[in-house]
Amino acid sequence: MAGIVTSGSFAKALWPGVNAWYQQDYDEWQTEYTEVFDQESSSQQFEEDVGVSQFGLAAVKPEGQGIEYDDTEQNHVARYTHKVYAKGFIVTREMVEDDQYGVVARRQARALARSLRLTKETVHANVLNNGFNSSYTMGGDHDGVELFSTAHPNGPYAGNFQNEPTTAADLTEASLEDMLILIAQAKDSRGLQIQLQGTKLVVPPQLMFLASRILDSELRVDTANNDVNAIKHGNYLPQGFVVNHYLTDADAWFVKTNCPDGLKTMNRRAMQFGTDNEFDTENAKFKASERYSAGWSDPRGIYGSPGS
Repeated sequence: MAGIVTSGSFAKALWPGVNAWYQQDYDEWQTEYTEVFDQESSSQQFEEDVGVSQFGLAAVKPEGQGIEYDDTEQNHVARYTHKVYAKGFIVTREMVEDDQYGVVARRQARALARSLRLTKETVHANVLNNGFNSSYTMGGDHDGVELFSTAHPNGPYAGNFQNEPTTAADLTEASLEDMLILIAQAKDSRGLQIQLQGTKLVVPPQLMFLASRILDSELRVDTANNDVNAIKHGNYLPQGFVVNHYLTDADAWFVKTNCPDGLKTMNRRAMQFGTDNEFDTENAKFKASERYSAGWSDPRGIYGSPGS
């Protein structure tokens, strides 16, 4: 019977003599998605973040003439629609009664919680994994392009902005400096300068040693010149770097910024567990579920390169 744990599923659990049940008690990485996504709670079916345009530069007012009045209006709307993520398993009453080790009810309940935790990490990491794919855009009346783009529309005002380098590049000291310069030149929807800076580098495991050499060395990397490590010396990435083990592209890398309302996770309902028994079959049912959404409002919250 597919989807039901029976006595035949764990025949060894019915008899004494098993020394250990392996392949279950692996260590897990500490929660990683919270290093990239700002957490908020929600009490509704969905949440919307609405952009607001700024005023342009002030104009010279000639003597005796009227003031030039500007307008402001709403910009792109990002909608976070919460989804339920759930999994469960069914165990026959006979299996529960005869299990000599508690391997099914107790251990598999822990495995169920692990499944939901890893799901949540994967859902959030996929925002970055799919960030260069034009098929994945943010919900709502947003700007209509993927997370990382060289042509994010400014909304009701002319022009675009970018949170991706014009030419994709692998992670190097030079490419990271170029990214930080791009961030420092960021402007608002009216083309005016904003105070934007990188806070941390986000890399997959394949780049963690390179990231450490670039950011942690006192002097420049891979050069005989006795130059200081300018990124470290200037504290241009005050939170250093973090490794996200759920990123799937070996050479894609990202820089989180201090932009408010960038990458967000909306928690609608925390993880909940439930058990029940079927009257006719007497099978025991175990389930776990939680409800949340993940995405972005202002793309200036993170910059990325897919690698060359």
